[in-house]
Amino acid sequence: MANEVLVSIGDKSYTTTISYEDLNILADEPIDLGGDNKGLAPTQLLLSSVGACKAITMRMYANRKQWKVDKIDIKVSSEIQKSELQQTTYIKCNIFIDGELDEDQKRRLYAIGEKCPVHKMLMNPVVIESNLIDTIQVKDNS
Repeated sequence: MANEVLVSIGDKSYTTTISYEDLNILADEPIDLGGDNKGLAPTQLLLSSVGACKAITMRMYANRKQWKVDKIDIKVSSEIQKSELQQTTYIKCNIFIDGELDEDQKRRLYAIGEKCPVHKMLMNPVVIESNLIDTIQVKDNS
């Protein structure tokens, strides 16, 4: 599975299309920040990625174990604390599991959720490399 998406924004507002193969979602900013509120803001998308990855990872494990899990809800929030030298982002996940599970099974699901790919990605150093590509080259190569 390729880990590449195309993000496109036009010349109006902040509504942004995020595409992967034939799938599309919208990102935007709220109206009070000049957006049209047509999608989640980028920071909400990041938090959504954490929660979705944990929920899917936990569901996969529960399905493999044939455990009776009716629903998993994860409320994800973030807080930024700034200091003179850096800022630290704290992401908090409150996990609610509804199903016929004992405490050991719930703790095991929680531990599995902590190992989801997005959680692991964000817990390790992340390097973001950006390159400015001439739009003429992009059109010629497509």
